[in-house]
Amino acid sequence: MKDLDMMAGALNADVPTVPAYFTAARGLRMERDAKGVLLVTINDGMGGPITFTAQDHTEFTEAFYRIAQDRDTKAVILTGAGDYMAAIDFSTFGNVADPDVWSRVHDEGVQIVENIANIRVPMIAAIEGRAHIHSEYALMANVIVAGESASFSDLPHFAGGIVPGDGIYTTWSYRAGAGRAEALLLNPEPISAQTAKNWGVVAEVVADGTAVARARALADLYLAKPEVTRRNTRIHFIQPLKEALVRETGYGLALEGASAAALVKSFSN
Repeated sequence: MKDLDMMAGALNADVPTVPAYFTAARGLRMERDAKGVLLVTINDGMGGPITFTAQDHTEFTEAFYRIAQDRDTKAVILTGAGDYMAAIDFSTFGNVADPDVWSRVHDEGVQIVENIANIRVPMIAAIEGRAHIHSEYALMANVIVAGESASFSDLPHFAGGIVPGDGIYTTWSYRAGAGRAEALLLNPEPISAQTAKNWGVVAEVVADGTAVARARALADLYLAKPEVTRRNTRIHFIQPLKEALVRETGYGLALEGASAAALVKSFSN
């Protein structure tokens, strides 16, 4: 019996432990390879493109916090299932004119972007399809690789009647310049991957369906350098954007909340 227990223990030791947070968020599928590259796929919980909900908003907050904490992860690739994000279910957020409801949205919105900014390893976004919801998460990566048919837009905010205050303006302004960010967010017609590259937002445009493969190749390139060098480079590169997000997102979400309340009020007039 003792020998059997020892054999079972040896076999179990060879099986990598999957952290509990890998499966805690319905809308995030996480897979980490033997090299420590964590592939985070935004999806609907069944492997298809996500329709973003209040539950996802809550669960992403915790998930990105845990990703940032985990020193077994050596690089992060963020992608989507088909589309990066193309739809949102506003109804799941409840009555956003209620201060108690918006307080939760506000706090989670601030925490999500700060938690992504606190990821301290190289981060690559691999964008396929439509990045029309929460593209600010992708713009916090060090490098964005996009399929040639990918497009970028912002459906939830000004187009829907509320202020783009959750970090979307801060990240687009940082990556593309304030003038381009304002024009895009005030008239959010989708822009192509090539246009985003011309603006300096996307680093590489690749054939459709190959963005993740290219991101993995880049991760391998980064992993050839010492770990402290990799971590400190990410920390150094993200710091100016992180400072802007800490300074602007809480205020922006307060303005967004007021506009959401005004929008709800207009429906009853």
